[in-house]
Amino acid sequence: MLPWKRVLRPLAALLLTATVAVLPAATAQADSAPSSGWNNYSCKPSAAHPRPVVLVHGTFGNSVDNWLALAPYLTSRGYCVFSLDYGQLPGVPLFYGLGPIDKSAAQLQVFVDKVLAATGAAKADLVGHSQGGMMPRYYLKFLGGAAKVNALVGLAPDNHGTTLNGLTKLLPYFPGAEDLLTAATPGLADQIAGSAFLTKLNAGGDTVPGVHYTVIATKYDEVVTPYQSGFLSGSDVHNVLLQNLCGLDLSEHVAIGILDRIAYHEVANALDPAHASTTTCASVFS
Repeated sequence: MLPWKRVLRPLAALLLTATVAVLPAATAQADSAPSSGWNNYSCKPSAAHPRPVVLVHGTFGNSVDNWLALAPYLTSRGYCVFSLDYGQLPGVPLFYGLGPIDKSAAQLQVFVDKVLAATGAAKADLVGHSQGGMMPRYYLKFLGGAAKVNALVGLAPDNHGTTLNGLTKLLPYFPGAEDLLTAATPGLADQIAGSAFLTKLNAGGDTVPGVHYTVIATKYDEVVTPYQSGFLSGSDVHNVLLQNLCGLDLSEHVAIGILDRIAYHEVANALDPAHASTTTCASVFS
């Protein structure tokens, strides 16, 4: 293992361990809907940012821990930001994204409708990490989501699947999650390359008309392998390799979603392309 990976992975694991430890308090704060900030259902989109942003967590994640950095990053820039929990298994707290992905997409459908009703917006933008960048494509393609979504931005999404071994590499970042493998986890099975779910999802093309797609990948992804399997094909697709923007960026699968401000800068560009600025290593300070 390269030296930088020995450093980065324990740091990411430590951060997520701390996140789980403070999760109840963080959840309570998110649910309290303060006058400003994330999951504020009184938030009204501005002329500058007319669409609410819905954040879609990854496998083993939830609506809080995946977004402790990106949600404030976006709200500080004037976006109305919301996040949901999906893919819960009975009796399994905190670790979500494990249920059948078509059912998770139906949960996203209900949540987007709720956000649009609260904000008065005609469409939302979706930003997802890992499974959360892939699962919304089912909503867009089969559940009418294309009429309600302007853009889908995926951070290390597994659009064309990965291996079970790749998915199990997530486990060290989520203490206690390994025990879940003794239970039925259809959300994992659906993500394996060649699964019936992915075959249906990708049949007839990766995209649907009217939605702008952005994929942000890292060559150090140890979960979505090869990392190119996250990229999409289509007429309105922008595939980005993080290291082409900043060769010094060492983020792997988890870090690109939970703490990488260079990736976040590219998310902001995708959400507001008319005011996009070049993403570089210096974007970590933006």
